[in-house]
Amino acid sequence: MKTISSIDDVIQILQDIIDESKQNKSPLGYFAALYQKVTIKVKEGIHNGIFEDGPRMEQLDIIFAKRYIDAYYNFQQNKPITSSWEVAFNLSKKFWPTVLQHLLVGMNAHINLDLGIAAYEVVEGKDIQNLKNDFYKINDVLASLVNDVENNLATIWPFLQKILKFTRKVDNFLVDFSMEIARDGAWDFAVKLSSTSPNEIENIIHNRDLKVTETASLITNPGWIADLIFGIVRLGERGTIPQKINDLTE
Repeated sequence: MKTISSIDDVIQILQDIIDESKQNKSPLGYFAALYQKVTIKVKEGIHNGIFEDGPRMEQLDIIFAKRYIDAYYNFQQNKPITSSWEVAFNLSKKFWPTVLQHLLVGMNAHINLDLGIAAYEVVEGKDIQNLKNDFYKINDVLASLVNDVENNLATIWPFLQKILKFTRKVDNFLVDFSMEIARDGAWDFAVKLSSTSPNEIENIIHNRDLKVTETASLITNPGWIADLIFGIVRLGERGTIPQKINDLTE
């Protein structure tokens, strides 16, 4: 894997993962496709000057992305990874999880664990409160993609659009996955790390990883009623795995 020194490097490596996943017909490409969209949006935001400190935001993006990328390649090589990512990646070996479940379990690991760590690391030794405004602008970037992702999912599962209209949640379907709560939790975690002595950092991260892994079970094992609903959704999804990945990149 090439050295990551810019946001363009991140976008290219995500493309490598997407291409590899399509070739291997692996559901791991679903999250990579979504993540590349987010990264391109962040790059545009930096270019357009929406962040207080563009260069710092690029470094945050690199640190943040590297945690996912390292986990992905370590998983491929059977090397140790965080338990929250292990749950997410192992889901790719099963038939029944829906595209939405794959996306949500990846978001769970990356936002609830990795984002706080990346925020802490990018300002290590400095006042983390100086990062807060830019950190919260990331949520605006995510929110701007909600409609795009909903449309992508509706292409994969056409009946979804009817459900969204019926439940009057077309504009906040993905936001309802506690996006704001996850962001707030990630920020609190980053603040906690910044006030923790260096010799306690590893232990704090480990405990957080265990809690995030527990949250993942709400997505992977939501109970028999939800499992039945997800099963119906899964059987109604259109296209092969490579086609679904393509749908998510559009």
